[in-house]
Amino acid sequence: MLENLQSINVFAPTISEIIINILVSLVCSFFITFIYRMSYKGPGYSDSFVNSIIFLSLITSLVIMVIGNNLARAFGLVGAMSIIRFRTAIKETLDIVYIFFGLAIGLAAGVGYHRLAIVGSLFIGTILFLFSKTNLFTLRKEQYLLQFSYYLNEKKAIDYVSVLDNYCSHYEIINIKTTEETSLAEYSYYVSFKKKKNANQFVEELRNVNDVKNINLFFDEEKI
Repeated sequence: MLENLQSINVFAPTISEIIINILVSLVCSFFITFIYRMSYKGPGYSDSFVNSIIFLSLITSLVIMVIGNNLARAFGLVGAMSIIRFRTAIKETLDIVYIFFGLAIGLAAGVGYHRLAIVGSLFIGTILFLFSKTNLFTLRKEQYLLQFSYYLNEKKAIDYVSVLDNYCSHYEIINIKTTEETSLAEYSYYVSFKKKKNANQFVEELRNVNDVKNINLFFDEEKI
């Protein structure tokens, strides 16, 4: 039975087929990384991750050509790959989607399904790009995290609220932190601006409010 498994190898690509498979995988992976660059909104863009998607797709297509229809090779590669442990942390959940996207394109190109690889790259890539630009399933659109310190005083009104009313279409307080030793309190708000371009002007005007200190405005974990 083992001899029969080893003899099953009807997938024997020629040199021209090997080159074409790798080239199709390369072109499709370039398109995937282009979509990734255009739609990325995470905390830190990584050139090494983008390059790894390209090489991952190429290597996958090569591995599939090595396996062919030989079951013994397939089981052997599974055992060999199980030794490898990847400990790199994925910052964005969507990055996992692009990893599997690159793997799928490499698989399709490796077995010679060139039309499947090309059409799949164009179709799925376009969907990913449109979802990133339209934010159809995003609960909080263009929402910032505002943090600042404020000196409490019972004799005066809280005058920073007027600044929030002028610049924000919506704001929601999420945390107030105080200490017993001082009257300084730390406020945290979720804010949505009426116009995104007014963010810097908002910070400047809030800084001019009496007793407001240490202003921080965050969006996508990037400080403004």
